[in-house]
Amino acid sequence: MRPFFSRIIKPWLALTAAAIVAGASQQACTKDATAKAPDAPVAAEVGRRENGVHVVELAVTEKGYEPSPVQLKQGEPVKLVVTRKTDMTCATELVMDEYKIDTKLPLNTPVEIAFTPSQSGTLRYGCAMGKMIAGTFVVE
Repeated sequence: MRPFFSRIIKPWLALTAAAIVAGASQQACTKDATAKAPDAPVAAEVGRRENGVHVVELAVTEKGYEPSPVQLKQGEPVKLVVTRKTDMTCATELVMDEYKIDTKLPLNTPVEIAFTPSQSGTLRYGCAMGKMIAGTFVVE
């Protein structure tokens, strides 16, 4: 057993450790410190424009608020059209603290919510249970 461990397992463990260290140092030394993880969702420009208003349709499904994240523009009025499509969720309303929005979402009924993002950054919204189910807007 000893020769097998020394000749096969030790070199394999050393190569594995070296690969882990090399991967970690390569990731830490990226030029762009703000780079997102490869699997991080990218904010998409969704919706349409009507008379200078960005209209975004959101659905509440078993997966949460969809789509998310959504890209918005600072100072551009937004009209959300939110439809809750499931009863299997606590997201029966949409809460956005920054804009004092707390709107009930009846099942299968589109609800319009209007606001104008006044600051750039990430804007988080979600259910009334501490945003346990949440979505984000990326305001540029």
